[in-house]
Amino acid sequence: MTERSTIQKFFEIPRRDLGATGEKVSIIGLGGAHTGWQSTEHESIEIIRTAIDRGVNFLDNSWDYNDGVSELRMGKALQDGYRKQVFLMTKIDGRSRQGASRQIDESLKRLQTDYIDLMQIHEVIRLSDADMVFASGGAIEALTEARKAGKIRFIGFTGHKSPDIHLKMLQTAMDNGFRFDTVQMPLNVLDAHFESFENKVLPLLLEHGIGIIGMKSLAEGHILKTQTVTARECLQYTMSLPVSVTVTGCDSMKILEQALSVATQFQPLTDVQRASLLAKTAFAARNGQYEPYKTGDFFDATKHNPQWLD
Repeated sequence: MTERSTIQKFFEIPRRDLGATGEKVSIIGLGGAHTGWQSTEHESIEIIRTAIDRGVNFLDNSWDYNDGVSELRMGKALQDGYRKQVFLMTKIDGRSRQGASRQIDESLKRLQTDYIDLMQIHEVIRLSDADMVFASGGAIEALTEARKAGKIRFIGFTGHKSPDIHLKMLQTAMDNGFRFDTVQMPLNVLDAHFESFENKVLPLLLEHGIGIIGMKSLAEGHILKTQTVTARECLQYTMSLPVSVTVTGCDSMKILEQALSVATQFQPLTDVQRASLLAKTAFAARNGQYEPYKTGDFFDATKHNPQWLD
């Protein structure tokens, strides 16, 4: 048995079905944006490879993260046999067929891979996004063509603004005879109280067998500012939902170790524990103050860079 396989066996991270894709993914996924924040490329590669060595097989990224640096660094980290060990996901912003096709090819080149397991439409944060994606000459045409060509395997979408926007995207897809393989959305102990993806969207995804990717389990760190729950409790809350994987940002080895610890020791919350966390966070969650990606535009990268949507 190799040293790497010994490490993986010792640190066992549970895996779950990714909807109806037939894939099994680790209950914790490595966020791509944070893996481009390190001062050196070496640090980023070390975080990514350590996560994989310890049993994380779901990697998140996006065409626009850190002006492409996140994909470039992840692409280098996936050499030397690492690519075969992971389920690789990235995202595109283009809403047109031409723009989406260009971004898909750029992501493939940066990530140094012949195919991407899951490509998601990034930042579905406007009611108009669904109409743009499914219009004649829209992004969905580029995605389905890329899938047919073997460049991507599965197709999903992400968004952080409103559950109603997610619901429109899902309905528009159904109206066009299309079924998404996955959906990514904020799922955390505050979301349960305000403009809730957990309450409005998650049940529909379960009904249709769509893979559920949870994100913002700590609400970009804002939940900790409420001083009501710990980071460990936040991660455990999201993992205890019927999600396939919880994507979390790890900008240092210390934060990565925290996430790995929660994943390897994971036990679902009991009903009593869940109720306790919800009770403690209800007041802080009441108006979305600590979920600014829902209530403001600071996190809306495509609003600040509308050319990415072309």
